[in-house]
Amino acid sequence: MMPADAASRPVGSPSWRVCVAPMMDWTDRHCRYFHRLLAPSARLYTEMLTTGAVIHGDREHLLGFDPAEHPVALQLGGSEPGMLARAAEIGAGFGYDEINLNCGCPSDRVQQGRFGACLMNEPERVRDCLAAMREAVSVPVTVKTRIGVDDNDSERFLQRFVATVAESGVDTFIIHARKAWLSGLSPKQNREVPPLDHARVRRLAESFPGLRIVLNGGIQRVDQAVAGLGRLTGVMLGRTAYRTPWVLAELADALGVPGVATREAAVLAMADYAEAQCERGVRPAAIVRHVLGLYHGQPGARAWRRHLSQHMHLEGAGPGVLRAALQRLPASAGAAAPAGSPSVAQNRDTLLT
Repeated sequence: MMPADAASRPVGSPSWRVCVAPMMDWTDRHCRYFHRLLAPSARLYTEMLTTGAVIHGDREHLLGFDPAEHPVALQLGGSEPGMLARAAEIGAGFGYDEINLNCGCPSDRVQQGRFGACLMNEPERVRDCLAAMREAVSVPVTVKTRIGVDDNDSERFLQRFVATVAESGVDTFIIHARKAWLSGLSPKQNREVPPLDHARVRRLAESFPGLRIVLNGGIQRVDQAVAGLGRLTGVMLGRTAYRTPWVLAELADALGVPGVATREAAVLAMADYAEAQCERGVRPAAIVRHVLGLYHGQPGARAWRRHLSQHMHLEGAGPGVLRAALQRLPASAGAAAPAGSPSVAQNRDTLLT
């Protein structure tokens, strides 16, 4: 099926230069709309959706998105080539610019379904799944993985995994630079405890110059992200891009593609978006929750969070809660700072994870 918004999609193959990671319970369509305001050219990812949910669930609810989100990728979880191919086909029909296979999530629920990080132990299966997905769609198919899993964490293991999976024809690998422990660590601990190894990801890129390698995990500053782009295809930002989202605007500015000029402008744009969404029956809290961290580190940040947290769930709350929260801020909180100014340089030291 031809997506209704095809005319608004970007021309040519979108870049993987800057990506915002798929994050369960966070990167829904409202979050992605917000991130697009801050980072006009970043590639955005959905939360992971299982093949069963895509094939049998409420597709409009699960897969619907705003045309402004392009380029946007659908991340799938699954391990059966036929089902992944069908889910990929459905996603492409909805207009997604990319279909991504999750081979990095270590949660117990994912393991019980035999997908996520445990698939790293079955590279031939991953290859076959991706080949089936590529056969089903014309948009790029990619894979997100770790540098290892449990005791299969050697460099040789990672190189063999990538070489085998690349036989599918997939040429874009997003690598979380930590291994995954399938037992003994929670998903949160799996994002923090296994040591980072960015150097291994860089060596992987050197060993496979014909592949796109995108680095995910532990990038601490905007200048580190920019430096990493000199040696890799791209970088993917996760939790801190959500918790302190203005860092996306700073990174976009550093790369010469600035988006919304001020935090206040972002709030007003989201208030307009929320008004339209609330008319369709969306609860204000479903949108407002994504902007709680916008003023992190700025004057009035605590008042901003407190007002939104106390009012967004109230009966009768509407999109005006965002505009009202702006009134709790000092005038300086939303001011724009030109590129290279001390305030921007200081903010570029904000941690990215």
